[in-house]
Amino acid sequence: MARELTPCQLIERSIITKYHKALWTPFVAAVKKYSLIQAGDSIAVCISGGKDSMLMAKLMQELHRHSEVPFDLVFLVMDPGYNELNRRKIESNARLLQVPITIFESNIFEVANSTEKSPCYLCARMRRGYLYSKARELGCNKIALGHHFNDVIETTLIGMFYGSQLQGMMPKLHSTNFPGMELIRPLYCVHEEDIIAWARYNGLQFIQCACRFTENCASCDNGGSKRQEIKDLLRRLKQDDPNIEKSIFNSLHSVCLDTFPGYKSKGRTYTLEDFYED
Repeated sequence: MARELTPCQLIERSIITKYHKALWTPFVAAVKKYSLIQAGDSIAVCISGGKDSMLMAKLMQELHRHSEVPFDLVFLVMDPGYNELNRRKIESNARLLQVPITIFESNIFEVANSTEKSPCYLCARMRRGYLYSKARELGCNKIALGHHFNDVIETTLIGMFYGSQLQGMMPKLHSTNFPGMELIRPLYCVHEEDIIAWARYNGLQFIQCACRFTENCASCDNGGSKRQEIKDLLRRLKQDDPNIEKSIFNSLHSVCLDTFPGYKSKGRTYTLEDFYED
């Protein structure tokens, strides 16, 4: 008689069977292509409670079980001031998915929402600082964030359209404020629509925007945000060219600096006159 699988085992099986090509393959491809994990790494997998970070936790768990490269994982949840409902949802999903989370508290929402100037920007910077600090305290040398393929191209277009800069999102980077620490993005090649499909297939519900004060932050897909405008634009463009997102993503890997009249590198700005004669 076949052994009945637990809900968690069924969810894990869906990753390596039904969604093997959509989730597991691009996840492993990113880890290998960008050398995100090395032997001896201790990685803090940062979980916000949303669909992306929770899937990342399961993928990292699966990789840890089967990888020939030895590395350690800590599943880190920072509570920046969640309301009680969101806090309980994160904890219940962690139990369901059998992710052994470590939770620590902060007052980021209170601080960020007490300022009128760029509260979302301040919140994001403070979150990362707290995560780096706690991860280092726990003996980790890397933090893993759940940014995916769509985040990469949407962030690039937001910067271009609204920030007057052509700037990408790196799959990994060294911390400037925490020497020896590194940030990695294991979902770099995973598409958001496939994450959504996986969650729906398994009947999973995760928190959306968790901002305690506004319940309506700029990164949520609720309409009105710059990110949502970009999502809508890309959706329309895909109707004529299904490969438009892939083209944008690939362009980030083949930037031709010789065709730009100016660029920035390592904190220095270069203009055409700096390199034209060369």
